[in-house]
Parts: sequence; C-alpha cells; structure tokens
Amino acid sequence: MMFGLASFIRRSYQAIYPREVPKQDHAIRFGLLGATDIAPWTLITPAKTHSEVIIAAVAARDRKKAAAYAKKYKIPIVHSSFEELLSDPAIDAVYIALPNAYHLEWATKAIEAGKHVLLEIPSVANAEEAATLFRNPILSQPDSAVLLEAMHFRFHPAWQKLLSSIDRENIVEVHSTQHVPRGIVPLYGSACKYHLAGGCLMALGTYNLASLRQVFGAEPIECLAASCNHVPPGNDQEIDRAFYSSWKFPNNAFGSIEADFMADGGYSWPLTEELPTIALPKLTIKHREAIVEGDLPSDQEHVVTKIVTMWNWSLTYFYHRIDIENKHVVRTKSDGRSVKEWTETEYVKDYAGDTGVDSWSSYRFQLEAFVAKVLEKPQHSQSRSPLPDASGPRPGSGVWIEGEDSINQMNMIDTAYIKAGLPIRTSSLKNGERKPTN
Repeated sequence: MMFGLASFIRRSYQAIYPREVPKQDHAIRFGLLGATDIAPWTLITPAKTHSEVIIAAVAARDRKKAAAYAKKYKIPIVHSSFEELLSDPAIDAVYIALPNAYHLEWATKAIEAGKHVLLEIPSVANAEEAATLFRNPILSQPDSAVLLEAMHFRFHPAWQKLLSSIDRENIVEVHSTQHVPRGIVPLYGSACKYHLAGGCLMALGTYNLASLRQVFGAEPIECLAASCNHVPPGNDQEIDRAFYSSWKFPNNAFGSIEADFMADGGYSWPLTEELPTIALPKLTIKHREAIVEGDLPSDQEHVVTKIVTMWNWSLTYFYHRIDIENKHVVRTKSDGRSVKEWTETEYVKDYAGDTGVDSWSSYRFQLEAFVAKVLEKPQHSQSRSPLPDASGPRPGSGVWIEGEDSINQMNMIDTAYIKAGLPIRTSSLKNGERKPTN
C-alpha cells in the first residue's frame, strides 16, 4: 500500500514537473495556434521530455496575451497572427486547441501551408467537416503533412493492455462513464457555446464514444437512445451538460455511455445534491457466458462469465487498474440451480509499456507517436541535420489514428445529437464567427 502511494506521488510529480532534456538538431519545431489553457498540459509539458520536440512559437488574437503566454512558458517566438505563424518557414508543426468551430478552418490552412497538425478533440464540428478535412487531396500525397486527432488515451500502454485482455467477438455489453466535478468547466467558456461547437458530448463524451468503438473494434449499427441534461436556464439551451446514449453493435452486442462535465450529487448523504461529484472514469466490459469443459455429473455444467473493468481509463497516467474477473458457476442443466460459485480476479496495470517511461502521460505517448510519424517524412530529414532513421519506420507502440477513424468518430457524435433532438454542431465558416477567442 505504501509502495503504491509512493509510486503514485513520484509519477504524478514527474509528469507535472518533468526534467527537461537537451534537444536534437533535427527536433520538430511546434507553433501553437492560440494561447490556450490546455496546451501546457497536453503539449508544452510533454515536450520537455522529448529530445525531438521544441515549442518554438505561439500566436493569438491578442498579441499581448500571446507575449505573456510565451514569457510564462519560455516560448521564444511570438507571432502577431495565425497566418504569420503558418508562413514561418522555421515551424514544422502546429498544435490546434482552438474552440471546435475553428478546427476545420485552421487545420486546413495549416496542411495547405505544409505544416504537420496535432489537432485537439473533437477533430472538427461534425462528420461532414471531418470528411472535408481528412479526405483533403493534399493528405494523399507522399510528401503531405501529418494530421492526427489527439485522442490521447488510445496511445497509453494501459489502454493497449486493456484491449489485449478482452475477446471482442464475445463481448455482450460495455458501459463507459466519465464525470467532471461541477465548477471546473465554466459556463462562459467555449465548451458551453453552441456557435463555437461546444457541448459535453463534444468535449468529454467523445472519449466515451471512442472507448466503445475501440473495445468493440467496430462501428455501431444503430443509436438506440440518446438524451441529455441541459446547462442551467439562462444559458445556451442547445448545450448539453451531460449526455447519455445507448448503441447496438455487431454480434448482438450493446454499448452505453454516461458523460457529465458539470457533475453534482450522487452521494448517499443528505444535503449533498449540489456537491461536485468525485468519481473515477469507469469502463465495464461484460462477455458472454462460456461453457468450461470438465469432469462433472451428466446433469451439471460449468460456465464462466468474464467481466473486465478499467478504472480511470481516460486518465491512466495518474492511476489506473484493470480488473479481470472470471465468474464461475457450476449449475444443474435442468433448472439452472447453482451448485457452486467462485470468482477468480486478476489486477493489471501498465504505466510504461515496452518503449516508454512510467511517468509519461498519455499525451507524452501520443507525442511519441506523432513525432515518429513526422520524422518518417523525407521532407523533414532534408530540412534538418542528418537523421539516420528518418527514411523508415521508427520504434514505437504502433498506435495511430487514421483519418477515416476520425470521420467515423464524428459521425457517431452527429448521430447521437440527432437522436437526442439536438442540432449537430457547425463551424465558424457557417455561423459567421470568424475570430478565435484564444
């Protein structure tokens, strides 16, 4: 117990305050589109431990804000506009964490400028936009830019460990939950503005939907039901503060999600209805009952049901645990009466995988994959100092998110919104809001 606590404290400290490593001459030089609150956690801090990544520039609508941001995070270059940053030949890649309504516009401009793009979730505002972006003819060229939707949890080795512990063809039910305590997501922020393509399903629930698609290894056949809780009256009522949906998948299997980014209540004590909810993200995967062969009386049978539960599945780097339960029952064939029952449980964790460090966040593992993909591109090796391994695949986890995957992800979001009676989100190009808020 004490060892586990000490490991948790050490990992957390090293993830938040990592020791910066020297940078290599061929390092990828990132520019940030927007002086965003999320970038220090998702890119700036992870980049400190990557010798092949430099956070080189930032641009924001307000140059003073960008300059203050650059000073705080020790970013050497401040550009006066996004266009100016994209035209900077010293910048190799950009990170886009603007409000969702601006993703299509600026990701498109970035790849047209030849910049690699790490694009925050959700990739765009809707499925039509996703198809426009990820099927852009520029991306089919051999020397095209790299474009990745930053679905970070998929890159952590614990998630890959989970996938290796399940039997997809025999899964019967999956339930995915996430709750952000009330008070963390501000009502005035872009996540709560329809014209900025906000909403709980966009900001948080997209991870839950992705977890279903990953676990089943397939696209849903149908959205069976979807509903939401709206933000409080007086705010944008096209915004969902919590979202619930259930889905039918192949092999007569079913998945459901519960996502709430203003969660309160849920406690058993009185007068706690408005207290912020504290709960770990939880993913429960139930398999079909299977017959176990063995020496039993002819009127009895031995069956086992496998249930896999992953705690903190979306924030695995701080803490996680995979519980693999095999529930055994010996019963009579005639009436199903239980003769004997027992449960075998295995607890699994994986913080480092085969190629990482146990204090790396899922964002750091994601950055590893992104860098590997970029450095395979010949144009990068030609623009920097000689790079011996740039001409072929580099070591790594092998995890990647293809463009069609991101399109399917947005299609699932659209389907859920329509089922819940809410409008799908649109981009800045359609709603007339041209200026990013960062």
